[in-house]
Amino acid sequence: MIVNIATASYAQDMGKKLYRGVANIVTGWIELPKNIYDTSVEDNPLSGITIGLAKGVGMTIVRTGAGVYETVTFPFPIPESYTPVLEPEFVFAKGK
Repeated sequence: MIVNIATASYAQDMGKKLYRGVANIVTGWIELPKNIYDTSVEDNPLSGITIGLAKGVGMTIVRTGAGVYETVTFPFPIPESYTPVLEPEFVFAKGK
């Protein structure tokens, strides 16, 4: 007799999705100074204050929203295989 237990294989991925969601809710605001700084270094300080600020506000909303979504849906394998809905998956991770 063979017993198939599929739910056990999701335990680690489900936990990581919950961790990722909570981490993005808590650290989403860091996108604001990060984008100002990154844009200032890449272009110039004026671009950092204007374009970086706009990007930072937008990414703060996106990252925090993605965190809420992943926290609420952590028990379910959506997207498939619990893949992150946002890249990079954490604010401090290097982007693609």
